[in-house]
Amino acid sequence: MFDPGARKRTVSLTVNGDLYDRARGANLPVSRIAEEAIAAALRQRMAAAIRAGIAKDVAALDRVCAEHGDPALELQEMFALDGGDAV
Repeated sequence: MFDPGARKRTVSLTVNGDLYDRARGANLPVSRIAEEAIAAALRQRMAAAIRAGIAKDVAALDRVCAEHGDPALELQEMFALDGGDAV
C-alpha cells in the first residue's frame, strides 16, 4: 500500500487550531496520529476500489454465463464419473 520505512517529510497541513492546541497540550503525538489516520483512509479507499473492481468483474462473468452458459457446470459435466458425480 505504501512504504512504511520511507523517509519522513515535512508537509503543511491545515487543521483546527483549537484541536491542535488541545492535542499538543495533552501530549498527543500529533504527527503519528495524523499519519495513522491518513494510512487508514488510504486503506479504506483502496479496499473500496478493489471491491468495485471485483463487483465489475463478477457482473461481467454473470453476463458471459447468461449468454454462453456457466463454464464451471460445463466442466463438471465433462469430467463427471459414471455415477454422475463430478470430480
